[in-house]
Amino acid sequence: MADQHTYKFNVSMSCGGCSGAIDRVLKKLDGIESYEVSLDKQEATVVAKPDLAYETVLKTIKKTGKKVNSAEVDGVSRSIELPEEVQAAA
Repeated sequence: MADQHTYKFNVSMSCGGCSGAIDRVLKKLDGIESYEVSLDKQEATVVAKPDLAYETVLKTIKKTGKKVNSAEVDGVSRSIELPEEVQAAA
């Protein structure tokens, strides 16, 4: 198993408040080694420990109300739809 995963999300952000909201929720999430939120690139990149699931990070970003347009896990495109059971637990 990999020592870490890189999750990259394309997120619609229109201002510093938008990127700040994502920054605040990621800062509180356990299992993140590092992250970067870029308003210019409209993206959030998360370097996560192996036990932090992609779906957990996606759900956390979606909780801010920002639209996630696309995502990648370790350079491979992934669905941005959450399974029903993950949404119910949110």
